[in-house]
Amino acid sequence: MNAGDTGFMLICSALVFFMTPGLAFFYGGLVRRKNVVSTMMACAAIMGLSVVMWVLFGYSLSFGGNHAGIIGDFRWFGLHGIKMNEAGPYASTIPHLVYIAFQMMFAMITPALITGSLVGRVKFKALFLFIMFWSVIVYYPMAHMVWGQGGLLAEIGSVDFAGGNVVHISSGVSALVFSIILGRRRGYEQTAYRVHNIPFVALGAFILWFGWFGFNAGSALAANGLAAHAFMTTALASASAMMSWMFIDVIKDGKPTLVGASTGLVVGLVAITPGAGFVPIWSAIIIGALVSPICCGTISLLKGRLKIDDALDAFGCHGIGGVWGGIATGLFAKHSINPVARWDGLFFGNYRLFVAQIIGIVVTVAVAIVGTLVCLGIVRLFTELRVDEKAEKVGLDISQHGESAYPTFNGLDS
Repeated sequence: MNAGDTGFMLICSALVFFMTPGLAFFYGGLVRRKNVVSTMMACAAIMGLSVVMWVLFGYSLSFGGNHAGIIGDFRWFGLHGIKMNEAGPYASTIPHLVYIAFQMMFAMITPALITGSLVGRVKFKALFLFIMFWSVIVYYPMAHMVWGQGGLLAEIGSVDFAGGNVVHISSGVSALVFSIILGRRRGYEQTAYRVHNIPFVALGAFILWFGWFGFNAGSALAANGLAAHAFMTTALASASAMMSWMFIDVIKDGKPTLVGASTGLVVGLVAITPGAGFVPIWSAIIIGALVSPICCGTISLLKGRLKIDDALDAFGCHGIGGVWGGIATGLFAKHSINPVARWDGLFFGNYRLFVAQIIGIVVTVAVAIVGTLVCLGIVRLFTELRVDEKAEKVGLDISQHGESAYPTFNGLDS
């Protein structure tokens, strides 16, 4: 084992941990004042639930053993048999526990992304149960199929450096399905939903940006050139996407906005995640520049024409951004950058990786749709999914948690 790699990976794990609090601020700033506590509380509760589940059985199901390339087993239940000074099967230069801690942070933020589509109307009990079942039925199998030894998607040659399929597509598609089943917020077409705290949005986006360097660079699993490469592609794609979204704002409304810039940098981070350690640095500019119009157009279609209430655009940003990132990896990846990619991308004359990426995306979408429907069916056995009309009108902060984020001033809580 290597002390430098170990220290680097512990720092990256801590950076990724802060992404979920950053997401809480990002989402919390975007919602109405009467729902900010409930929105941030959803992320906080998931932080606790995901850690306990991961240590008890989540890591073992994701990375222990292999059954049909889909799921692991319970050999490491409660981390039994894992010694603190021994390396594991996935990284030879760091303790097994460090790898477990790093992957635990992925299992934390992924279900938290789903909550953005559901704000203002989902019961906390239903959401809590859903995340518990979803982690077992969707996330752990996806992590195994993509990153586990003998995983189905890894075996066919599909690559995902830091979570395009596992994190963003799975959560984004699940968010869309859940929001459709849950239904639109009452008065959706008659109400103007305004961002209530723009500094919160910017703060959350900047924390996400900071943590994402650990997310992507840390996926090299060592302090080496590949980590530096992933760091640079991450910085470049997010910056490019931010500039692209600002340009879209200027075209649409005549002036750039801080919310737009914050959203742009986040979708840029999403798009580069699957290919950060596979694609040339120059290609990150293209990946980032194109993801903003792709996601912005999807959001307009969903909300404008289809009238789907994906409240904070979890699918429009993470689902679509992840799909584009997976496709872009199939276009621009190079075997010489990272031999985990068996073939060069389509841009360099080889179609096999591109085909594998498309298959991986289709499988991920299917697992997310079916898994989400199964989870919702189970949750409905215990509780209704949605709060009643009075609770929704009052706001979930008071009705679900008995707390208010701000003092009440006349006319500001409608």
